[in-house]
Amino acid sequence: MLALDQNMRNLCWPFVCYQIKYTLAACGISPSPSEHSVLHCEIIHSLVFLLLATLFSALTGLPWSLYNTFVIEEKHGFNHQTLDFFMKDAIKKFLVTQCILLPVSSLLLYIIKIGGDYFFIYAWLFTLVVSLVLVTIYADYIAPLFDKFTPLPEGKLKQEIEVMAKNIDFPLTKVYVVEGSKRSSHSNAYFYGFFKNKRIVLFDTLLEEYSVPNKDIQEESGMEPRSDGEGDSEEIKAKVKIKKQGCKNEEVLAVLGHELGHWKLGHTVKNIIISQMNSFLCFFLFAVLIRRKELFAAFGFYDSQPTLIGLLIIFQFIFSPYNEVLSFCLTVLSRRFEFQADAFAKKLGKAEDLYSALIKLNKDNLGFPVSDWLFSMWHYSHPPLLERLQALKNMKQD
Repeated sequence: MLALDQNMRNLCWPFVCYQIKYTLAACGISPSPSEHSVLHCEIIHSLVFLLLATLFSALTGLPWSLYNTFVIEEKHGFNHQTLDFFMKDAIKKFLVTQCILLPVSSLLLYIIKIGGDYFFIYAWLFTLVVSLVLVTIYADYIAPLFDKFTPLPEGKLKQEIEVMAKNIDFPLTKVYVVEGSKRSSHSNAYFYGFFKNKRIVLFDTLLEEYSVPNKDIQEESGMEPRSDGEGDSEEIKAKVKIKKQGCKNEEVLAVLGHELGHWKLGHTVKNIIISQMNSFLCFFLFAVLIRRKELFAAFGFYDSQPTLIGLLIIFQFIFSPYNEVLSFCLTVLSRRFEFQADAFAKKLGKAEDLYSALIKLNKDNLGFPVSDWLFSMWHYSHPPLLERLQALKNMKQD
């Protein structure tokens, strides 16, 4: 099954990542300028190191991405990419990442070097601004580089989405459909934007009439299945039964009711606040630890203390236990938010539709409905399907 194949890959990949990190550290591949290097030289050396390190990471991770896409995803019928499309997409992602990473990193290093004793405050403010800018521009300028976004056509679904948004005072401005089917059959929906400029994005694989497998059925049969089922051949009915993907309009509205529940209940704002509090704490601790020479000496840096290496050592290695605990706490909080968003959809009268939508989405994405409670508690940001269905069932009975 898909979940089992993915678990096997996920068990191996962390070991590879750690091996890469330790290999880089052990071999001394680093921006280690001489004692007489000036500030701009250290920044240039650091940027070259970042470029080479991310290139090395991309190349070593490429076989795993290829295996995931063209073996696991292909095996279970999700992959829609060709090798040529995959490679072009990977190159484009790498270039876009460098266009953002290198300038941001150079400015961050410059702030740390000239910020004095309170550089951690300026560094935190800088990363806060950068994150807000990226969230603002991502969907409008970055995401369209990889996927095609088209406005949802006028019709009943769009009207019902606008009515639901108006009823809960969601400042909706546009509804888009993203062509996710050119990559895979996985489905999703989300919203983005700040203040009075909110937008909703639906994957075409989420919508029954947009779903590629459903269109394939029509092309193969040469006719559209009738809504009442009368007059369809048994072969057409069988194909529809086997391959039909996506949700009906009522179920799509229920899924959106869940997503908008995150906004109405303040989950997005709460996550941003927690993230920024954590970021400030990390920069403060970094300011305390960066002057300890033994940290650099432990990784072979006896004569120099490059700022970028300090960031890598402290954020990736020293903070590792803290990050694990924080990740678990955030996972617990995320699961709580998911139940609350389901309850909000129920208040909108969408409990039954959300119930059926969750089953369909789990089936379409070949999710495994049964999970070990301890494993899922630690790793799953969303509650297992059976737990959500039981909660919705109790809501419906209430």
